[in-house]
Amino acid sequence: MAIRKSNKLPQVVLLKQILKKCSILGKKHGYGNEDHLPIDVPKGHFTVYVGENRTRYIVPISLLSHPEFQCLLRCSEEEFGFDHNMGITIPCEEFIFQSLTSMLMR
Repeated sequence: MAIRKSNKLPQVVLLKQILKKCSILGKKHGYGNEDHLPIDVPKGHFTVYVGENRTRYIVPISLLSHPEFQCLLRCSEEEFGFDHNMGITIPCEEFIFQSLTSMLMR
């Protein structure tokens, strides 16, 4: 029986691509610090936009290791892709996002 190779990228590679995309967005928008992120985003965090109103949230990078958050990112990639200038947009309602992130950050 032959072992089939998955076409999907390993999760670590996918997460690195997402973080790189966040960094590239910062460069495109001319943010001032050495990490090319907005000044109000502390080191070890990144921004996402959530809900119908695209409310901006600053979340810790540690959330990327949680399978539940990775699922949100996969949904985001399927619905919006990561190749645009809007930042990472999470396709769920704000109260669901808030509940999930507060649970994961405990």
